[in-house]
Formats: sequence, structure tokens, C-alpha cells
Amino acid sequence: MLSSLGSRWLGVGLASLLSVVTIGLTVTDRLQLYINPAQAWFACGMAVLLLIGAVASFALPLGSEQHEHGHDHGSSTGASRVGFVATLAGGAVASAVTLAAVLLPPATLSAELAMERDTGSAPLFAGADDVQLGIVDTSAFGVGDWSATFATATSPERYAGEPVRLTGFVTPGDGGSLSLNRLVITHCVIDAQPASLPVEATGGSGDLATGEWIELTGEIVVDDAGTLRVEATSIDRIPEPEEPYEY
Repeated sequence: MLSSLGSRWLGVGLASLLSVVTIGLTVTDRLQLYINPAQAWFACGMAVLLLIGAVASFALPLGSEQHEHGHDHGSSTGASRVGFVATLAGGAVASAVTLAAVLLPPATLSAELAMERDTGSAPLFAGADDVQLGIVDTSAFGVGDWSATFATATSPERYAGEPVRLTGFVTPGDGGSLSLNRLVITHCVIDAQPASLPVEATGGSGDLATGEWIELTGEIVVDDAGTLRVEATSIDRIPEPEEPYEY
């Protein structure tokens, strides 16, 4: 009996809990904290189908799956014990992760994690579709788009003077300056890539702390070394936005 209950918990039970969490995050507009909003319809649809399947599974008598697979494979007692221990450990970890997803409030990835993931390279896919026929419209550029532009521009002077209005969180820059950052997501938070822009603040930077969210206005400038950076004319502290990632 206990074995049958455990099997059902590790199968239908955990899957149902994750489905409920997914649907709840969708209803409360917080699923984008974990996946790209473009994938939300698929994730929520699969969660609904899984719940329907979970309800249908109760038509099976408890333990029927074991009776159907109850024949002997000729395994030794030692191997059976190892398999039991591995199943028990894996089930405990899976249960802990699932219960944490249910009980803990949704949260964004931290600035410290973004700093750890920062390799100095621009996000892989940021800005890939913005250039058409050699004409670049930067009016809708975010931190990720500008980060890719800063890293790949062969004629940086063409961007000098471009106005910007950007939102991101602060991390320390070189020589006491600051960097404006966002995490860029392709599919989900697992593939989150940090995008960072060097910022010269002409005023209003104050004592900004690492991880603090700001909105800045300014323009793109080219320094003596031909490097692009943002020159901020105003910086305002803001709460963390509802969509903290760029996609």
C-alpha cells in the first residue's frame, strides 16, 4: 500500500503540483519570471492537459501499475536495494524541489548571479533581428540590444548621439563607474544571459547599491579609444519592474 502511494506521489502527485503552480503563475501574470512570455501559452496548455490526465489516472486501482510490471527481471537482491535507495533519494529531491516551487514566492534572479554569469560577451541572440538593409532603428533598443551593438559595431561613430531611455539594475563598473544590466532570456531562466552597458553618469548616480533598479536617460557616446558607452543625464531609482527580464 505504501509503495503504491509513493509511486503515485512521485508520478501523478508531483506532476499535478507543478501543473497547478504553472497555471497559478499564468493567472497572476508571474510566469514570465521563469519563462519567455512567448512560451507561456504552451506551458499553460500542457499543464492543463497534465491535470486532466492526472484526474483520469484515478480511474486506475491503486497499485495496478505495479501489478502490470510485477514480473521478475532476475535482478539480485543487492541491485534491488541499490535501486530502492536511488529511487528514495531521487524522490526526496524531486519532492523538495516541487514543494519549494509551491511554497516559496516567485523571485527574479539576483544581481549577484548575473555578475557570476557575466563573461564579458554580449547575449548570444540579442539584437539579431534588428538590422534590416543596413538601417538600424534603435528607438526600441533595450539593454540587451545595445550590449550586442556595443560588442559588434564596426562603425561605432554612427551611434554617437543616439538618445536612450533604459531600465536595468546596477552593478559596479570599471574605475568606480557603474554598469547598467538586464538578464536576457531566450526560453527560460536556465538560459538567462547577462547584458551589461558601461555608464558615465553626469549627475544623479549618488550611492547606488548593487542590484538597485534604475531608469536612466541619456545618449550614446564614443570615447577616445573608439569604445561605445552610455552617458546618463538623469538617473531615477525605481521598483523592480513586473517584467525584470528582456527576451
